[in-house]
Amino acid sequence: MLKSYRFLCGAFLFTLFIPIEVGHAQTISYADAITTLSQACGADIKKHCKGVNLGNNAIQSCLQENQAKVSPTCTATLAQVGASIQKRQAAQANVASICRGDAARHCKGVQPGEAHLLGCLLKAERVVTDECNQAITDAGWR
Repeated sequence: MLKSYRFLCGAFLFTLFIPIEVGHAQTISYADAITTLSQACGADIKKHCKGVNLGNNAIQSCLQENQAKVSPTCTATLAQVGASIQKRQAAQANVASICRGDAARHCKGVQPGEAHLLGCLLKAERVVTDECNQAITDAGWR
């Protein structure tokens, strides 16, 4: 009985860190990712990764190597933040192609260069397609 209670409590806590999408959620910024991970994983990093360099994903590798010892909160947050950062990077790489048609329709005569087109698309938000608006949001540019 006690084991099943603990399992249910752990499962409930785990679900708190799974993003629930209503429509489309924004991606997390790099600064917010660091803050979120330090709050959720700080104790685990101090305990299992003390002295590990910050660069070259060494902390993430350390946490993954020690996954069996790392708290469920840290594990869930690491997965959530990683997925959001990947989504942001993909959006940044693809926003130009996703918004090409909108730029051609609504930004005629705008000086070439992504920053100029982005400014135009941001100003034309109400007439730009949902896909383009979402790509801009997911890229973290709004």
